[in-house]
Amino acid sequence: MGSEDLFHKRKAKKASVLERRAAKRAPYEKVLIVCEGEKTEPNYFNEAIQCYRLNTANVEIDGSCGSSPISVFNRAKELWEAEEKKGDPYDRVYCVFDRDSHDTYEQAISRISSKKHKNIFYAATSVPCFEYWLLLHFSFTTKPYAATGTLSIANTVIKELEQFYPKYTKGREKVFSDLLPNIEFAKNNAERALKQSLKNHTDNPSTHIHELIDYLQNLKRGK
Repeated sequence: MGSEDLFHKRKAKKASVLERRAAKRAPYEKVLIVCEGEKTEPNYFNEAIQCYRLNTANVEIDGSCGSSPISVFNRAKELWEAEEKKGDPYDRVYCVFDRDSHDTYEQAISRISSKKHKNIFYAATSVPCFEYWLLLHFSFTTKPYAATGTLSIANTVIKELEQFYPKYTKGREKVFSDLLPNIEFAKNNAERALKQSLKNHTDNPSTHIHELIDYLQNLKRGK
C-alpha cells in the first residue's frame, strides 16, 4: 500500500469518527466547563445539565485540574486544543474559579480575556468564593467579605450560607436541586451585585455564575 493510499484511509477513518461523535450530539453548541473543585462545582453543574435535559455529548464537565485559577485555565486550554486538533472544537469554554486567596486569579483572567481566546473562553468567577453565588439564592448582600479570626475568607461566606442552608457542606450533592426554586431570585441578585460592584469600585463580593446558568438554560434555543 502506497503512502498516499494510507494517508487517505487515515483521513477517511478520522472523518468517520468525527461523524459518529457529532451524531451523538444534539443540534446545539458543544461546551466545556472546567471547574477548580473536584466535587462542589462539578456536582453542581452536572446536576444542572440533568435538570435542563442537556446532552452530555454537548456539555462536558471537568474538575481534574486542582484549585488555582491558572490551573483551571491551563486544563481548559489543554482540552480545547486537543478537540481542535481532532477537528471537533468546543464552541465555548467556561472556566469556573474563585478569587479566594489565589495569587494567579488576575493571571487567569488575563489569559481568558486575551484576543486569542475571545468569544471562546469565558470566566465564570466568584469573589470571594462559589458559595457567594449560593448565598444569593436566599439573600441579597454586597457587604465585602474578609477573613476573621480562624475563619478564612471563604469559610466566612460558608458560615453565613449555613444560616440559610444548614445542610450545606463542601462537595455536597443535590445543591442545585435544593436551591433550584430560588434560582431566578439568585440570578437577579447576582446581576444587581455586579452593578453595585462597579459603583463601589470593588469586586468583593460578586459572581458571574448566573451568566453561565443563563447560558445553559437557553442552550437548546441557540441563544
